[in-house]
Amino acid sequence: MSKIKRGKGLTKVIAGNEFEIDQKIQSHFAEKTWDETITKDSWMVFKIMAELVDGYEKMAKIGPCVSIFGSARLKEDDKYYKMAVEIAEKITEIGFGIITGGGPGIMEAGNRGARNAGGKSIGLNIELPFEQHFNPYIDKNFSMDYNYFFVRKVMFVKYSQGFIVMPGGLGTLDELSEAITLIQTQKIARFPIVLVGSEFWSGLIDWFKNTLLKNGMISEEDLNLYRIVDTADEAAAHIKAFYNKYSINVNF
Repeated sequence: MSKIKRGKGLTKVIAGNEFEIDQKIQSHFAEKTWDETITKDSWMVFKIMAELVDGYEKMAKIGPCVSIFGSARLKEDDKYYKMAVEIAEKITEIGFGIITGGGPGIMEAGNRGARNAGGKSIGLNIELPFEQHFNPYIDKNFSMDYNYFFVRKVMFVKYSQGFIVMPGGLGTLDELSEAITLIQTQKIARFPIVLVGSEFWSGLIDWFKNTLLKNGMISEEDLNLYRIVDTADEAAAHIKAFYNKYSINVNF
């Protein structure tokens, strides 16, 4: 097979989003000058460090928390939005703060439930070209903005003692995969992971069992790293039951 021919990019006229995508791809293949390497790549390290340090300083004060993941696209009248509010209320009542991605949809519902129950409501926002904006239910002192997804995920897993995963898209799957992988590989403690909505998650769980497990890519024990529930009471009860054997300081 012959090598890919080097060129200067597309010569045909393209517009809008397609042009932006092409420009981003081309930039990754362009040779960088010494100045570009120093000013962009090297200084990026300091931007990453700044986000980590700022996050550590603020998040270190929050106490025990549970993260709630889920779609940014669900509206107030959606059943999962309403359930996320209820779950956050119940989890707050048993002594935990609530961490979300700080945006709309399920994230808003989680912060809203925490606010309703008088608990700490933390929002870790991410700068995106669409969907994402701060919701109005985040505590003023715990509203943080991130440029890098991986820094944001560090904050989720470092400062959470449990994970509630509501229905969501690719971002939610990314967050679920991060948490379950770190627990599976024993990089973090075996905190409870609760998947809400058996109807929604059944296809993924079937794939775990019939594809991953069948092909020896996960073990039988890995299927015990999460619990599937269908009600707010079940979700909160699983978190409470897990921590009944520990002594924790309540968050409010």
